[in-house]
Amino acid sequence: MTQHPSQGPVEHGALPHYPPVEGVHPPLDSPGYGSTALRHPREPLQLLPQRLTEVTGPVLGEGRLGQLDHDLTRQHDGEPQGQRIIVAGRVLDVGGRPVPHTLVEIWQANAAGRYRHAADSWPAPLDPSFSGVGRAMTDAEGRYRFVTVRPGAYPWGNHTNAWRPAHIHFSLFGRAFTQRLVTQMYFPDDPLFSQDPIFNAVTDPAARARMVAAYDHRLTEEKWAIGFRFDLVLRGPSASVFEGEDDHDD
Repeated sequence: MTQHPSQGPVEHGALPHYPPVEGVHPPLDSPGYGSTALRHPREPLQLLPQRLTEVTGPVLGEGRLGQLDHDLTRQHDGEPQGQRIIVAGRVLDVGGRPVPHTLVEIWQANAAGRYRHAADSWPAPLDPSFSGVGRAMTDAEGRYRFVTVRPGAYPWGNHTNAWRPAHIHFSLFGRAFTQRLVTQMYFPDDPLFSQDPIFNAVTDPAARARMVAAYDHRLTEEKWAIGFRFDLVLRGPSASVFEGEDDHDD
């Protein structure tokens, strides 16, 4: 059975498969993004159908989350530097149906634009009170919420004077690790959008706009944190832009 992804799945084996929407997801070989030339697949991809034994474990649940996993500003003894923000939204399926009890993970640079990672050595300060990782489960209505600090831009060496726009990485798990989806959330009115080949690898302007969070005054808390809303849509014509397995930035 073959259908457009906005209409339904393509059946492969025991489980449905939803092909990506044409023209939305970036190509695995994006000429402007230099490292893709070295690591993109050179042979046609082969579908390996997932069967029940691959998607029934490990079980992800609220019991595996720590009390402060969702609040990146309270995971250490001191408070991190930078502008405190709230990032919240819903995980939705085709037709706006909520996706409940799914694991959402984030990782990001600190306010100076540096990751707490051994491979990140550019001369921006590390923040001892900020690790840059968090996770949460969506509730029965598909809602999630994180408290963090606004990340800084950083240089990445792809081209002359190359800087990545400020962004937060999102990872979504379904019922098992084989169902993982990864995307990036950007901030509105970033001046670096025009020169970033990762952002612009998505050629559809409407799809690019779905990667940009919206300022939300109702989510903003007085004298505490600025709110941004970022919904994630898994399938259909309004689906979020997700990275392929070989698409990861520095």
